[in-house]
Amino acid sequence: MHIDIDRELCEGYGVCVQSAPEVFALDDEGDSVVLRPEVDGDLEQGVVLAEKSCPMQAVRLS
Repeated sequence: MHIDIDRELCEGYGVCVQSAPEVFALDDEGDSVVLRPEVDGDLEQGVVLAEKSCPMQAVRLS
């Protein structure tokens, strides 16, 4: 699974970081960044939750 964040949409709520802290973080400007753009196995559940929970729908999975 490939993960991306639409930085134009991201408002830095941090819901993705809470859902999958191994995969997402907040940068110095308070926007979310992807630490691991490719995941599988145990991390997928948190990433899917991050996508569904993002209030700005900025998390993209493929």
